[in-house]
Amino acid sequence: MARPRTPPELRRTPQQDRSRMMVERIIAAGQTVLLRDGYEKASTNRVAQEAGISPGSLYQYFPDKDSILNAVIDRYSDELSARLTKVLADRLDLPGPELVRATLEGLLEALAENVEFLRLVVEQLPRAQFGDKAAATEQRVSDLVSTYLVLQPSARVQDPAAAAWLLVRLVEHVTVQYVLERPAIAEHLFIDELTRIVTSYLGPTTRPR
Repeated sequence: MARPRTPPELRRTPQQDRSRMMVERIIAAGQTVLLRDGYEKASTNRVAQEAGISPGSLYQYFPDKDSILNAVIDRYSDELSARLTKVLADRLDLPGPELVRATLEGLLEALAENVEFLRLVVEQLPRAQFGDKAAATEQRVSDLVSTYLVLQPSARVQDPAAAAWLLVRLVEHVTVQYVLERPAIAEHLFIDELTRIVTSYLGPTTRPR
């Protein structure tokens, strides 16, 4: 099993299993405190208390509250990105509608696993401070979508990279809001309609010269 990636905000890189377990313990406590108390009330003291360690032990690895929360967001974003890119990468040879539907189903499933944490990330965390990881995830997915569009001679787009940027952010925003708001729209109808919108880029019209 691969070892967890070391968050870049750490004061020091944990070299021993005990240290790595401590880092994981702090990150897990950080997520619990963030969910329970919200961003404004979260603090290093509360995280240390939740982790069952002294503040001094916490400061050996994380310099402040935001470094812990960055690690929490990194972990969440990495897991979401890995699941979504795997769905895409495993299905790049499928026809457009099948690829889009499979991707939307995978995204909805991943987002719905922890709705309250998703709500906190979207509604409480300052995008300017914690948005780098989300931007990196969006770019990785955009690159895969752009590759797919390049491989589709019938895609009705002039610039695959630009179309991918637009599509990824459109799907992200609409899907997140669907999960958070839960409107009176059946999930299969939501997927049907969003698939129709996205696959409009993949119609029979040839790419303009």
